[in-house]
Amino acid sequence: MERAQERVEQRAEGAALDALLVGAREQVEALATATAALEESLPGRVQDAVRGEAQPVGRNLAEIRGLMNQLLRRLAALEGDMLSERNARVDDLAVLVDVVSSGWKGVDARLGRIEAVVGRLEQQTHESSSAIVYRMEDRRPDAATS
Repeated sequence: MERAQERVEQRAEGAALDALLVGAREQVEALATATAALEESLPGRVQDAVRGEAQPVGRNLAEIRGLMNQLLRRLAALEGDMLSERNARVDDLAVLVDVVSSGWKGVDARLGRIEAVVGRLEQQTHESSSAIVYRMEDRRPDAATS
C-alpha cells in the first residue's frame, strides 16, 4: 500500500510536473510570440520615435542655417557700406585739405604783396629823407590830454 501510495504520489507529482512543464512551454511559446511581435514592430516604432524627435531638430537647424546666411549677407552689406563711407570721408578730407591749403596760399600771396608794398614804401622813405612822419599817438585826441 505504501508503495502504491508512493507511486500515486509520484504520479501525482509527475502529473503536476507535466502540468508545470506544459504551462512553462505555453509561457515560453507566448514569450516567443511576443518577442517575434516586438522584433517586427520595434524597429518601426523606434524609427517613428526618432523621426518624431529629429524632425523638430532638423527644422530648427534649417532655421538657424537660414538665419546665419541672412546674418552673413547683412554683415557683408554693412562692410560694403562702411567701406564706401570711409572712402567718402577720405574724399571729403582730401577736399578739405585742398581748400585749407589754397586758402593759406591765398593768404601767403596777399602777405607777399603787402610785404612788397611795405618794402617799396620803406625804400621810398629812405631815398627821400624829406618825408614827414606822423606818429599815431600824436594824432589821437585822448593822447593830447594825457
